[in-house]
Amino acid sequence: MRYLILSDLHANDEALTAVLRRVKRKTFDRIVCLGDFVGYAADPNKVLDRFRKLRKTTISVRGNHDKVVSGVEEGALFNPPALEAARWTIDRLSKQNMDFLKKLPLGPEVVDELFVACHGSPLDEDAYIFSDFDASLNFVQLHRFAEGIDLCFFGHSHIPSIFTLEPGGIRVEAVREARYKLRLEPGKRYLVNPGSVGQPRDRNPRAAYAIYDASARVVHFDRVPYDVGAARRKILRAGLPAVLGDRLVVGL
Repeated sequence: MRYLILSDLHANDEALTAVLRRVKRKTFDRIVCLGDFVGYAADPNKVLDRFRKLRKTTISVRGNHDKVVSGVEEGALFNPPALEAARWTIDRLSKQNMDFLKKLPLGPEVVDELFVACHGSPLDEDAYIFSDFDASLNFVQLHRFAEGIDLCFFGHSHIPSIFTLEPGGIRVEAVREARYKLRLEPGKRYLVNPGSVGQPRDRNPRAAYAIYDASARVVHFDRVPYDVGAARRKILRAGLPAVLGDRLVVGL
């Protein structure tokens, strides 16, 4: 089985379109989205319509922006631009897409008994994994939640990264390459972030995603250029905070 792993689309239709165009000729069986379909950018309906119409079987969990837009939370911890974008999205989302967000499950989810999918972390859907300490807490939770499964895909931080639990400790890697191949090794456990499709934050504006080949036990990371200028102009025309478009240009 091969899985297309997407995360943090954030209403950026130019970025999602570019990723789907890139993978059109690649072989994969299922699509997994790690949450945050909406928030920040100006095309929430286009992104959700496009995702819901995908022919492959999809598996998704909710993100923190999905929760706020769908009314699960009020966004008390959001910064002002994020909260403004969430409220703007609420006023414009179609009924079908709002219903889709409301039905998204709380992660973590076990996918085909092969790996775990979550938004923030296996421990807490809203928590970030940035450090080896964060990872250590979640490796314990992953073992308790899904005994025998050694791989978890997570999002939320928008940074392509790998946390590996090895006999000597936890190795932390940021994936800098445009294309990178991770071979999973027996006896080790992995927390893997594919990066963000719609709002990368690793100083690289290109959309990020991954494909997991479960048979070969290989994660393929990839970056895709897209029309950042068009996405930024839509944000400005929508009257959303300019910073939400400016940060796309520099990947922050």
